Amino acid sequence: MLRIGILGCGRIGQVHAHTIKRLGTAQLVAVSDAFPEASKALAEATGAEARSTDAILQADDIDAVIIGTPTDTHYDLIHAAAAAGKAIFCEKPVDMSADRIRECGKAVAEAGVPFMTAFNRRFDPSFANIQARIATGDIGDVEIVTILSRDPLPPPISYIESSGGIFRDMMIHDFDMARFLLGEEPVQVFAVGSALVDPAIGEAGDVDTAAVTLTTVSGKICQISNSRRATYGYDQRIEVHGSKGMLRAENKLENTVELATAEGFQRAPTLNFFLERYEDAYIAEISHFIDAVEGKTLVSPTLDDGLRAQVIADAAALSCAEGRPVLL
Repeated sequence: MLRIGILGCGRIGQVHAHTIKRLGTAQLVAVSDAFPEASKALAEATGAEARSTDAILQADDIDAVIIGTPTDTHYDLIHAAAAAGKAIFCEKPVDMSADRIRECGKAVAEAGVPFMTAFNRRFDPSFANIQARIATGDIGDVEIVTILSRDPLPPPISYIESSGGIFRDMMIHDFDMARFLLGEEPVQVFAVGSALVDPAIGEAGDVDTAAVTLTTVSGKICQISNSRRATYGYDQRIEVHGSKGMLRAENKLENTVELATAEGFQRAPTLNFFLERYEDAYIAEISHFIDAVEGKTLVSPTLDDGLRAQVIADAAALSCAEGRPVLL
């Protein structure tokens, strides 16, 4: 049974810890956090040990680590985990710098350890179904992919100031999904953005409302729309149009009940945030990581997938700042 240590006991670390416990196909050995009370609480909740990060990285009774710490710590942790021979599951973005991600890639390759980038949306049952049906030719050749992603509320300004911006923090998931569904690499990026939700976001140097068009070498197009505000809940939709038809994944609602009266039709609201919306995806991605490390399947998404999404995000930020298309 794969033995796992978790680095970072915040929101996402807690999700992964409870997922491992729920799956029962791997053992959560230990957890660590910069705040000892956080690691102690998660350890008590999951039956794991609270250890220091260094102790987890050097432990003989741990085969793999999940890195759920702040992005600016990923680089050093990846290098240390690779040197210790641990398989690595790393939250996105791998790093804010594409060059530093490449250096991480060299360290991982030299160590010969598995590395998985946590683009959980690939494992959403509906999105994965769309990709599978594209692959079997259900809609013929893909022509246009449309991705809509809107958060219920913007994060705190303190988060905005250190997040790397909407393209690197929020839309990076959509850049990976675009590559996942297009089946070709984008070669051109054109982005626009505005601060319409909160002027303070603009004052912090970011935008909260953005749209990006990606174009592949054969002319396939992906349109991505992001907003830090959606008054009706967490908005996550995808549509793929092809030569033979269209595939579409709608929002997940709190329930599927619909009320019809003389005033019209009424449905339940969307699930409120990503932890609820992507619960199934988090379970599937951790299950995939366990299987991949045990040699039952190939690791995906890889570190290279993390790098490619970051390169697109960098190009989108440049395009938005300079008001011009950017070639990849």
